[in-house]
Amino acid sequence: MRPQPPSFFSLCYFLIFPLSIATSRDSEASRTTVKSQMSTSDFLDKLMGKTSGYDARIRPHFKGYPVNVTCNIFINSFGSITETTMDYRLNIFLRQQWNDPRLAYNEYPDNSLDLDPSMLDSIWKPDLFFANEKGANFHEVTTDNKLLRIFKDGNVLYSISVFVELMLPEPPMPAVGYTMHDLIFEWMEKNAVQVAEGLTLPQFVLKDEKDMGYCTKHYNTGKFTCIEVKFHLERQMGYYLIQMYIPSLLIVILSWVSFWINMDAAPARVALGITTVLTMTTQSSGSRASLPKVSYVKAIDVWMAVCLLFVFAALLEYAAVNFVSRQHKELLRLHRRKRRDQEDDRRERSINMYSMGKCLQTKDGLSVKGLTSANSALHVLPAVTPMDHNAMKKKFLDRAKRIDTISRAAFPLAFLIFNIFYWIIYKVLRHEDIHKR
Repeated sequence: MRPQPPSFFSLCYFLIFPLSIATSRDSEASRTTVKSQMSTSDFLDKLMGKTSGYDARIRPHFKGYPVNVTCNIFINSFGSITETTMDYRLNIFLRQQWNDPRLAYNEYPDNSLDLDPSMLDSIWKPDLFFANEKGANFHEVTTDNKLLRIFKDGNVLYSISVFVELMLPEPPMPAVGYTMHDLIFEWMEKNAVQVAEGLTLPQFVLKDEKDMGYCTKHYNTGKFTCIEVKFHLERQMGYYLIQMYIPSLLIVILSWVSFWINMDAAPARVALGITTVLTMTTQSSGSRASLPKVSYVKAIDVWMAVCLLFVFAALLEYAAVNFVSRQHKELLRLHRRKRRDQEDDRRERSINMYSMGKCLQTKDGLSVKGLTSANSALHVLPAVTPMDHNAMKKKFLDRAKRIDTISRAAFPLAFLIFNIFYWIIYKVLRHEDIHKR
């Protein structure tokens, strides 16, 4: 029998039926999406909401083994260190990870959930704090910089951006409310402390090596867990060379100029010596103002003290030169005084003997010739001739000039020897000793 062609109604049926199937599938997918969205909210309510029975006031494994919290930090910026107050500023991302079996799930297909920071109040969190912090605040621009991620096996990742001002030396991070029977902090095995690429400090170089350790705290209320990290900073010498070392070095060299000035130019040499001493004192006071008031002796203190000693010694050197150059005048004055005293003594004796001889002649008729000869035997220092005076003056002036000549070589040589020992001790030996610790 010959097949009949399909009718018009049959063609319309076949065209409309697939279209209705596609529309039915789209509607079912839409309902599934809505159902999935609704199930996520229901899932969160079931996981940590009021209907879940989860209590954020109770730690995981309550009355059981302690909670191990793994920590790591990412240093976003390292603020300049204030040396006078011995503090520094850090901008870090503090990350903590622990396991809470009450948050494990199987109903949701994703392996992890990134939740809104407002959900942090609904779960238990460790009570970590910075023991040596002077001030801190959370970043809230443009919103709270916090991350809460819950994994399928109950692991919780909590990350927060913190700006903290800390006191030197290192930042310990202990617990405050839970003893080690309830909570233990640990460093992450790898990359526990990370630093932002290109991070620089104005006066220090942040070394790559960092010492991470544990600093368990023992109080009357119990033993509390604590972790710490030590940053190695190396001071950059550029600022101190330009602002302190080179100016003080030039002041010391300036004080040596007086050795080449004529010793008779007393105003010039005294003014130069006093000016360098006062300038060095001001420089030393300025260096101490920018450094902490500590009881031990710093390297810059040794340098400033020695520089002040050198400029003061240069001033004393001119005092010695001036004293030696005037010795011939003092000797001449002393010689004249002795000669005058001897002449007065001779005159007095002559008068006394003349009176005594006259009395004896009147009484006994004796001659005073013997007394006069005895009086003439008294010795009187001879007067200093101009030739002797010039010879004496030349002798002491040569001695004074010799002091200046010796000082021109002795002062720079002594300062050079000091520099050699200073930089070897503080730049080489001290540097090696610090790195061995």
